[in-house]
Amino acid sequence: MKITKLAGVAAATSALVLAMSACANQAGQAPGGDTGGDSGGESIRIGIKFDQPGLGLQEGAEFTGFDVEVAQYVANELGYSDVEFVSAPSAQREDLIENGQVDMIFATYSITEARQERVSFAGPYFVAGQDLLVRADDTSITGPESLPGKRLCSVSGSTSAENVQEEYGTEIELQEFPDYATCVTQLAAGGVDAVTTDDVILAGFAAQPQYEGQLKVVGQPFSEERYGVGIKKGDTELCTRIDDAITSMIDSGAWQTALDETVGQSGFTPNPEFNPPTEFEPCV
Repeated sequence: MKITKLAGVAAATSALVLAMSACANQAGQAPGGDTGGDSGGESIRIGIKFDQPGLGLQEGAEFTGFDVEVAQYVANELGYSDVEFVSAPSAQREDLIENGQVDMIFATYSITEARQERVSFAGPYFVAGQDLLVRADDTSITGPESLPGKRLCSVSGSTSAENVQEEYGTEIELQEFPDYATCVTQLAAGGVDAVTTDDVILAGFAAQPQYEGQLKVVGQPFSEERYGVGIKKGDTELCTRIDDAITSMIDSGAWQTALDETVGQSGFTPNPEFNPPTEFEPCV
């Protein structure tokens, strides 16, 4: 609803403001703080990663990546003309939703039972799997079973490398760094032999121009990570609308185009058994 500038006496203006406030209170507020009814209002706050190439990356005032593209498409389908992107670090995602600092989150946010105790999920809009990133000319690493004796890199505190060691042998030499960007730099320079985390995250790093032709995702995922859209717990109406928007994006071909133009630049192909997703989390 737009309020036009009116000339007139103060009493008339006050009456108009009071009347409009009453209408707004009766109608309620849409996500993002704007009154918009079924159109969804004019603006919405969406949490994304700011430091994941190919998925959610801030470059000056611009935001790029597959998560960004899906978020923008969904927002448009819901009727929002303006999207404000908010940094959503992994450890803060539930807090951001519960405190109302964001209306939804697209940030490689795997659907888990523990997280569902605090937030609800729409989607998934992508199904990733833990995989390995290696140098393009390395033919010795074909999957996690070929890692013993190799130098494996992951982020400090991550469960990804621990999972590999537990399943495929403690003789894997694990090196940990504060972030995946450092791991990828080490891989390109020959300091480590492989990096492990979700395949689509690895593909995003490999798609960066400075690594063109140097790195590849092995393509043997050994886990299933369903990336959902985090929303306030119990908002079933919003969940259903997001699912409809994701379905529209997939059916129109925009989902595949977004994937090809972001992480697809590395030659990455997602697991066709799960992608694009056809089964959504129940909206509860």
